[in-house]
Amino acid sequence: MTDKIFHIQSSCTSTSARAGIITTDHGNIETPFFMPVGTYGAVKTQSSEDIENLPSDVLLSNTYHLYLRPGTDILQSAGGLHQFMNWNKIILTDSGGFQIYSLANSRKITDDGVTFRSHLDGSKHYFDPKSIVDIQRIIGSDFMMMLDECPPGDASKREWEKAVNRTTDWAKIGMEHYHDTKPLYGHKQILIPIVQGGTDPDLRKQSAEQLIELNADAYAIGGLAVGEPKEDMLSSIKIMNECLPKDKPRYLMGVGTPADLVRSVSMGVDMFDCVMPTRNARNAQLFTLDGTINIRNAKYKNDFSPIDDSVCDMSKKYSKSYLHHLFNTKEILGLRIASSHNLHFYIQLMSTMREKIKNGEFNSWANEFLKRYESN
Repeated sequence: MTDKIFHIQSSCTSTSARAGIITTDHGNIETPFFMPVGTYGAVKTQSSEDIENLPSDVLLSNTYHLYLRPGTDILQSAGGLHQFMNWNKIILTDSGGFQIYSLANSRKITDDGVTFRSHLDGSKHYFDPKSIVDIQRIIGSDFMMMLDECPPGDASKREWEKAVNRTTDWAKIGMEHYHDTKPLYGHKQILIPIVQGGTDPDLRKQSAEQLIELNADAYAIGGLAVGEPKEDMLSSIKIMNECLPKDKPRYLMGVGTPADLVRSVSMGVDMFDCVMPTRNARNAQLFTLDGTINIRNAKYKNDFSPIDDSVCDMSKKYSKSYLHHLFNTKEILGLRIASSHNLHFYIQLMSTMREKIKNGEFNSWANEFLKRYESN
Protein backbone atom coordinates (compact mmCIF):
# COMPACT_ATOMS: atom_id res chain seq x y z
CA MET A 1 0.00 0.00 0.00
CA THR A 2 1.24 3.52 -0.80
CA ASP A 3 -0.74 6.75 -0.51
CA LYS A 4 -4.18 6.58 1.07
CA ILE A 5 -6.87 6.32 -1.61
CA PHE A 6 -9.99 6.91 0.53
CA HIS A 7 -11.08 10.03 2.37
CA ILE A 8 -14.34 10.17 4.35
CA GLN A 9 -16.08 13.53 4.00
CA SER A 10 -19.28 13.02 6.01
CA SER A 11 -20.69 10.37 8.34
CA CYS A 12 -24.21 9.68 9.55
CA THR A 13 -24.50 10.09 13.33
CA SER A 14 -27.30 7.51 13.64
CA THR A 15 -25.95 4.79 11.35
CA SER A 16 -22.59 3.73 9.90
CA ALA A 17 -23.30 5.37 6.53
CA ARG A 18 -20.49 7.56 5.23
CA ALA A 19 -19.79 9.64 2.14
CA GLY A 20 -16.27 9.96 0.81
CA ILE A 21 -13.97 10.05 -2.20
CA ILE A 22 -11.77 7.31 -3.67
CA THR A 23 -8.80 8.54 -5.72
CA THR A 24 -7.57 6.64 -8.79
CA ASP A 25 -5.41 7.54 -11.78
CA HIS A 26 -8.55 7.49 -13.95
CA GLY A 27 -10.32 9.99 -11.75
CA ASN A 28 -11.96 10.35 -8.37
CA ILE A 29 -15.25 8.74 -7.46
CA GLU A 30 -17.66 9.71 -4.71
CA THR A 31 -18.86 7.02 -2.33
CA PRO A 32 -21.13 5.22 -1.84
CA PHE A 33 -21.42 4.21 -5.49
CA PHE A 34 -22.84 1.49 -7.72
CA MET A 35 -20.94 -0.12 -10.60
CA PRO A 36 -22.81 -1.18 -13.75
CA VAL A 37 -21.74 -4.69 -14.75
CA GLY A 38 -19.99 -5.02 -18.10
CA THR A 39 -18.86 -8.64 -17.87
CA TYR A 40 -17.29 -8.80 -21.32
CA GLY A 41 -16.27 -5.15 -21.45
CA ALA A 42 -19.77 -3.97 -22.32
CA VAL A 43 -22.94 -3.29 -20.33
CA LYS A 44 -25.69 -5.18 -22.13
CA THR A 45 -27.64 -2.95 -24.58
CA GLN A 46 -25.64 0.15 -23.52
CA SER A 47 -22.74 1.95 -25.22
CA SER A 48 -19.78 3.46 -23.36
CA GLU A 49 -21.37 6.86 -24.02
CA ASP A 50 -24.63 5.65 -22.46
CA ILE A 51 -22.74 4.61 -19.31
CA GLU A 52 -20.89 7.93 -19.15
CA ASN A 53 -24.23 9.73 -19.36
CA LEU A 54 -25.73 7.84 -16.41
CA PRO A 55 -23.48 9.41 -15.08
CA SER A 56 -21.15 6.62 -13.96
CA ASP A 57 -17.44 6.94 -13.30
CA VAL A 58 -16.77 3.22 -12.87
CA LEU A 59 -17.89 -0.09 -14.31
CA LEU A 60 -17.17 -3.71 -13.53
CA SER A 61 -15.82 -6.36 -15.86
CA ASN A 62 -14.77 -9.96 -15.32
CA THR A 63 -11.29 -11.48 -15.51
CA TYR A 64 -12.50 -15.03 -16.21
CA HIS A 65 -14.63 -14.03 -19.19
CA LEU A 66 -12.10 -11.56 -20.64
CA TYR A 67 -9.35 -14.15 -20.32
CA LEU A 68 -11.40 -16.55 -22.45
CA ARG A 69 -12.71 -13.91 -24.87
CA PRO A 70 -11.14 -11.85 -26.39
CA GLY A 71 -8.06 -13.21 -24.58
CA THR A 72 -4.99 -11.58 -23.07
CA ASP A 73 -3.11 -11.31 -26.39
CA ILE A 74 -5.82 -9.12 -27.90
CA LEU A 75 -6.20 -7.02 -24.77
CA GLN A 76 -2.46 -6.40 -24.48
CA SER A 77 -2.20 -5.54 -28.18
CA ALA A 78 -5.05 -3.05 -27.71
CA GLY A 79 -3.26 -1.41 -24.79
CA GLY A 80 -5.61 -2.78 -22.13
CA LEU A 81 -9.36 -2.82 -21.61
CA HIS A 82 -9.69 0.97 -21.32
CA GLN A 83 -8.39 1.41 -24.87
CA PHE A 84 -10.13 -1.69 -26.19
CA MET A 85 -13.61 -0.50 -25.17
CA ASN A 86 -13.01 3.26 -25.43
CA TRP A 87 -13.60 3.90 -21.72
CA ASN A 88 -11.45 6.53 -20.04
CA LYS A 89 -12.86 6.20 -16.54
CA ILE A 90 -12.45 3.62 -13.77
CA ILE A 91 -12.66 -0.15 -14.26
CA LEU A 92 -12.88 -2.86 -11.60
CA THR A 93 -12.34 -6.47 -12.60
CA ASP A 94 -13.63 -9.39 -10.57
CA SER A 95 -11.13 -12.23 -10.33
CA GLY A 96 -13.53 -14.80 -11.76
CA GLY A 97 -13.50 -16.89 -8.59
CA PHE A 98 -17.30 -16.93 -8.41
CA GLN A 99 -17.61 -17.94 -12.07
CA ILE A 100 -15.07 -20.72 -11.62
CA TYR A 101 -16.82 -22.04 -8.53
CA SER A 102 -20.14 -22.07 -10.41
CA LEU A 103 -18.63 -24.40 -13.02
CA ALA A 104 -19.19 -27.20 -10.47
CA ASN A 105 -18.28 -30.40 -12.32
CA SER A 106 -15.88 -28.65 -14.71
CA ARG A 107 -13.28 -27.48 -12.18
CA LYS A 108 -10.90 -28.79 -9.52
CA ILE A 109 -9.77 -26.58 -6.63
CA THR A 110 -6.54 -27.30 -4.76
CA ASP A 111 -4.45 -25.30 -2.32
CA ASP A 112 -2.31 -24.15 -5.25
CA GLY A 113 -5.03 -22.92 -7.57
CA VAL A 114 -7.94 -23.91 -9.80
CA THR A 115 -8.00 -26.13 -12.88
CA PHE A 116 -11.14 -25.66 -14.94
CA ARG A 117 -12.63 -26.29 -18.34
CA SER A 118 -13.96 -23.43 -20.41
CA HIS A 119 -17.74 -23.20 -20.57
CA LEU A 120 -17.25 -22.26 -24.24
CA ASP A 121 -15.32 -25.16 -25.72
CA GLY A 122 -14.25 -27.42 -22.86
CA SER A 123 -10.58 -26.41 -23.14
CA LYS A 124 -8.49 -26.81 -19.98
CA HIS A 125 -7.14 -23.79 -18.06
CA TYR A 126 -5.45 -23.00 -14.75
CA PHE A 127 -5.69 -19.99 -12.43
CA ASP A 128 -3.64 -19.35 -9.31
CA PRO A 129 -3.11 -16.24 -7.16
CA LYS A 130 -0.17 -15.03 -9.27
CA SER A 131 -1.70 -15.63 -12.68
CA ILE A 132 -4.87 -13.76 -11.68
CA VAL A 133 -2.74 -10.71 -10.87
CA ASP A 134 -0.83 -11.10 -14.16
CA ILE A 135 -4.04 -11.32 -16.21
CA GLN A 136 -5.44 -8.21 -14.53
CA ARG A 137 -2.16 -6.39 -15.17
CA ILE A 138 -2.79 -7.09 -18.85
CA ILE A 139 -6.42 -6.00 -18.59
CA GLY A 140 -5.24 -2.81 -16.90
CA SER A 141 -8.15 -2.46 -14.48
CA ASP A 142 -7.90 0.20 -11.78
CA PHE A 143 -9.24 -2.17 -9.12
CA MET A 144 -8.12 -5.79 -9.29
CA MET A 145 -9.75 -8.51 -7.19
CA MET A 146 -7.75 -11.31 -5.61
CA LEU A 147 -8.52 -14.94 -6.38
CA ASP A 148 -10.85 -16.34 -3.73
CA GLU A 149 -12.92 -19.44 -3.07
CA CYS A 150 -16.64 -18.72 -2.93
CA PRO A 151 -18.78 -21.60 -1.57
CA PRO A 152 -22.58 -21.51 -1.98
CA GLY A 153 -24.86 -20.12 0.70
CA ASP A 154 -25.90 -23.59 1.87
CA ALA A 155 -22.34 -24.91 2.28
CA SER A 156 -21.29 -26.58 5.53
CA LYS A 157 -19.23 -24.77 8.15
CA ARG A 158 -16.33 -27.07 7.26
CA GLU A 159 -16.52 -25.95 3.61
CA TRP A 160 -16.67 -22.29 4.65
CA GLU A 161 -13.68 -22.74 6.97
CA LYS A 162 -11.67 -24.40 4.22
CA ALA A 163 -12.55 -21.55 1.84
CA VAL A 164 -11.49 -18.94 4.42
CA ASN A 165 -8.08 -20.55 4.94
CA ARG A 166 -7.50 -21.06 1.23
CA THR A 167 -8.62 -17.52 0.38
CA THR A 168 -6.22 -16.11 3.00
CA ASP A 169 -3.30 -18.17 1.68
CA TRP A 170 -4.05 -17.10 -1.88
CA ALA A 171 -4.35 -13.46 -0.79
CA LYS A 172 -0.89 -13.52 0.80
CA ILE A 173 0.64 -14.98 -2.38
CA GLY A 174 -1.32 -12.58 -4.60
CA MET A 175 -0.37 -9.50 -2.60
CA GLU A 176 3.32 -10.41 -2.62
CA HIS A 177 3.20 -10.93 -6.39
CA TYR A 178 1.32 -7.64 -6.79
CA HIS A 179 4.15 -5.79 -5.07
CA ASP A 180 6.72 -7.66 -7.18
CA THR A 181 5.07 -6.64 -10.48
CA LYS A 182 4.26 -3.31 -12.09
CA PRO A 183 1.34 -1.91 -14.12
CA LEU A 184 1.76 -2.19 -17.89
CA TYR A 185 0.02 1.00 -18.97
CA GLY A 186 1.31 3.68 -16.60
CA HIS A 187 -1.65 3.97 -14.21
CA LYS A 188 -1.86 2.67 -10.65
CA GLN A 189 -3.75 -0.56 -10.01
CA ILE A 190 -5.25 -1.39 -6.62
CA LEU A 191 -5.48 -5.03 -5.46
CA ILE A 192 -8.42 -5.87 -3.20
CA PRO A 193 -8.66 -9.01 -1.00
CA ILE A 194 -12.05 -10.66 -0.48
CA VAL A 195 -13.44 -11.63 2.92
CA GLN A 196 -15.17 -15.02 2.99
CA GLY A 197 -16.76 -17.10 5.76
CA GLY A 198 -20.32 -17.70 4.61
CA THR A 199 -22.80 -16.56 7.24
CA ASP A 200 -20.78 -17.86 10.19
CA PRO A 201 -19.88 -14.89 12.45
CA ASP A 202 -16.64 -16.38 13.77
CA LEU A 203 -15.37 -17.33 10.32
CA ARG A 204 -16.26 -13.89 8.96
CA LYS A 205 -14.25 -12.28 11.77
CA GLN A 206 -11.36 -14.70 11.24
CA SER A 207 -11.24 -13.99 7.51
CA ALA A 208 -11.36 -10.23 8.05
CA GLU A 209 -8.64 -10.27 10.71
CA GLN A 210 -6.32 -12.34 8.53
CA LEU A 211 -6.79 -10.15 5.47
CA ILE A 212 -6.41 -6.90 7.41
CA GLU A 213 -2.82 -7.99 8.09
CA LEU A 214 -2.13 -7.48 4.37
CA ASN A 215 -2.73 -3.73 4.82
CA ALA A 216 -4.59 -3.47 1.52
CA ASP A 217 -6.07 -0.23 0.17
CA ALA A 218 -9.63 -1.61 0.25
CA TYR A 219 -11.51 -4.73 1.29
CA ALA A 220 -14.30 -6.69 -0.37
CA ILE A 221 -17.11 -8.65 1.23
CA GLY A 222 -17.65 -11.78 -0.84
CA GLY A 223 -19.61 -14.99 -0.50
CA LEU A 224 -23.00 -13.32 0.06
CA ALA A 225 -26.11 -13.18 -2.15
CA VAL A 226 -25.34 -16.80 -3.07
CA GLY A 227 -28.55 -18.37 -1.78
CA GLU A 228 -28.42 -17.64 1.95
CA PRO A 229 -31.48 -16.16 3.75
CA LYS A 230 -31.67 -12.36 3.51
CA GLU A 231 -31.48 -11.90 7.28
CA ASP A 232 -28.25 -13.94 7.38
CA MET A 233 -26.76 -11.79 4.63
CA LEU A 234 -27.57 -8.59 6.51
CA SER A 235 -26.18 -10.02 9.77
CA SER A 236 -22.93 -10.85 7.98
CA ILE A 237 -22.67 -7.32 6.59
CA LYS A 238 -23.16 -5.95 10.09
CA ILE A 239 -20.29 -8.10 11.35
CA MET A 240 -18.08 -6.83 8.52
CA ASN A 241 -18.88 -3.27 9.53
CA GLU A 242 -17.57 -4.05 13.00
CA CYS A 243 -14.43 -5.84 11.79
CA LEU A 244 -13.11 -4.04 8.71
CA PRO A 245 -11.00 -0.85 8.97
CA LYS A 246 -13.11 2.29 9.09
CA ASP A 247 -10.65 4.23 6.92
CA LYS A 248 -10.68 1.77 3.99
CA PRO A 249 -13.42 1.37 1.34
CA ARG A 250 -15.70 -1.66 1.74
CA TYR A 251 -16.99 -3.35 -1.41
CA LEU A 252 -20.04 -5.62 -1.14
CA MET A 253 -19.90 -7.94 -4.13
CA GLY A 254 -22.97 -8.87 -6.16
CA VAL A 255 -25.61 -7.12 -3.98
CA GLY A 256 -28.39 -6.35 -4.67
CA THR A 257 -31.90 -4.83 -4.61
CA PRO A 258 -32.39 -1.10 -3.97
CA ALA A 259 -33.48 -1.96 -0.41
CA ASP A 260 -30.31 -4.06 0.04
CA LEU A 261 -28.19 -1.11 -1.05
CA VAL A 262 -29.83 1.30 1.38
CA ARG A 263 -29.49 -1.12 4.31
CA SER A 264 -25.90 -1.93 3.40
CA VAL A 265 -24.91 1.73 3.13
CA SER A 266 -26.33 2.19 6.63
CA MET A 267 -23.87 -0.51 7.72
CA GLY A 268 -20.82 1.18 6.26
CA VAL A 269 -20.58 -0.27 2.74
CA ASP A 270 -19.14 2.04 0.08
CA MET A 271 -19.05 0.09 -3.20
CA PHE A 272 -21.61 -2.11 -4.93
CA ASP A 273 -22.16 -4.06 -8.14
CA CYS A 274 -25.01 -6.24 -9.31
CA VAL A 275 -26.42 -7.55 -12.59
CA MET A 276 -29.95 -6.90 -11.31
CA PRO A 277 -30.61 -3.56 -13.08
CA THR A 278 -29.89 -4.94 -16.56
CA ARG A 279 -30.95 -8.55 -15.99
CA ASN A 280 -34.31 -7.51 -14.56
CA ALA A 281 -34.71 -5.00 -17.38
CA ARG A 282 -34.34 -7.75 -19.95
CA ASN A 283 -37.21 -9.51 -18.16
CA ALA A 284 -39.45 -6.42 -18.34
CA GLN A 285 -39.00 -5.51 -14.66
CA LEU A 286 -38.50 -1.84 -13.86
CA PHE A 287 -37.37 -0.39 -10.53
CA THR A 288 -39.36 2.50 -9.08
CA LEU A 289 -39.59 4.22 -5.71
CA ASP A 290 -42.72 2.14 -5.14
CA GLY A 291 -41.05 -1.18 -5.85
CA THR A 292 -40.72 -3.12 -9.10
CA ILE A 293 -43.25 -3.24 -11.91
CA ASN A 294 -43.53 -5.70 -14.79
CA ILE A 295 -44.13 -3.66 -17.92
CA ARG A 296 -45.60 -6.71 -19.68
CA ASN A 297 -48.61 -6.51 -17.36
CA ALA A 298 -51.81 -5.87 -19.32
CA LYS A 299 -52.66 -2.82 -17.24
CA TYR A 300 -49.90 -0.88 -19.00
CA LYS A 301 -51.32 -1.50 -22.50
CA ASN A 302 -53.30 1.76 -22.44
CA ASP A 303 -51.10 3.66 -19.96
CA PHE A 304 -49.71 6.62 -21.90
CA SER A 305 -48.01 8.23 -18.91
CA PRO A 306 -44.19 8.43 -18.91
CA ILE A 307 -42.32 5.36 -17.72
CA ASP A 308 -40.97 7.59 -14.94
CA ASP A 309 -40.76 11.38 -15.11
CA SER A 310 -37.96 11.63 -12.53
CA VAL A 311 -35.30 9.14 -13.64
CA CYS A 312 -33.80 9.71 -17.11
CA ASP A 313 -34.55 11.13 -20.56
CA MET A 314 -35.70 7.77 -21.94
CA SER A 315 -38.02 7.25 -18.99
CA LYS A 316 -39.55 10.69 -19.55
CA LYS A 317 -39.65 10.41 -23.34
CA TYR A 318 -41.45 7.07 -23.73
CA SER A 319 -44.76 5.91 -22.30
CA LYS A 320 -45.49 2.73 -20.38
CA SER A 321 -47.81 1.72 -23.22
CA TYR A 322 -45.02 2.04 -25.77
CA LEU A 323 -42.54 0.04 -23.67
CA HIS A 324 -45.25 -2.59 -23.09
CA HIS A 325 -45.63 -2.80 -26.87
CA LEU A 326 -41.86 -3.12 -27.43
CA PHE A 327 -41.61 -6.07 -25.06
CA ASN A 328 -44.61 -7.78 -26.60
CA THR A 329 -43.05 -7.45 -30.05
CA LYS A 330 -39.55 -8.37 -28.77
CA GLU A 331 -38.00 -5.18 -30.11
CA ILE A 332 -34.40 -4.61 -28.95
CA LEU A 333 -35.21 -0.97 -28.23
CA GLY A 334 -37.37 -2.16 -25.35
CA LEU A 335 -34.36 -3.80 -23.68
CA ARG A 336 -32.31 -0.64 -24.14
CA ILE A 337 -34.97 1.65 -22.67
CA ALA A 338 -35.64 -0.64 -19.70
CA SER A 339 -31.93 -1.13 -18.99
CA SER A 340 -31.27 2.59 -19.20
CA HIS A 341 -34.12 3.29 -16.80
CA ASN A 342 -32.96 0.73 -14.22
CA LEU A 343 -29.33 1.81 -14.37
CA HIS A 344 -30.30 5.45 -13.94
CA PHE A 345 -32.53 4.49 -11.01
CA TYR A 346 -29.61 2.77 -9.24
CA ILE A 347 -27.13 5.57 -9.97
CA GLN A 348 -29.61 8.21 -8.80
CA LEU A 349 -30.33 6.19 -5.66
CA MET A 350 -26.62 6.25 -4.77
CA SER A 351 -26.44 9.98 -5.52
CA THR A 352 -29.41 10.62 -3.24
CA MET A 353 -27.79 8.62 -0.44
CA ARG A 354 -24.57 10.62 -0.74
CA GLU A 355 -26.55 13.86 -0.56
CA LYS A 356 -28.57 12.72 2.47
CA ILE A 357 -25.44 11.61 4.33
CA LYS A 358 -23.78 14.97 3.71
CA ASN A 359 -26.91 16.85 4.81
CA GLY A 360 -27.37 14.80 7.98
CA GLU A 361 -30.68 13.40 6.72
CA PHE A 362 -29.73 9.83 5.82
CA ASN A 363 -31.39 7.90 8.65
CA SER A 364 -34.84 9.51 8.32
CA TRP A 365 -34.67 9.38 4.53
CA ALA A 366 -33.65 5.67 4.57
CA ASN A 367 -36.55 4.76 6.83
CA GLU A 368 -39.00 6.59 4.57
CA PHE A 369 -37.49 5.07 1.42
CA LEU A 370 -37.68 1.50 2.74
CA LYS A 371 -41.24 1.97 4.00
CA ARG A 372 -42.38 3.19 0.59
CA TYR A 373 -40.31 0.79 -1.53
CA GLU A 374 -41.32 -2.32 0.42
CA SER A 375 -45.01 -1.43 0.89
CA ASN A 376 -45.99 -2.71 -2.56
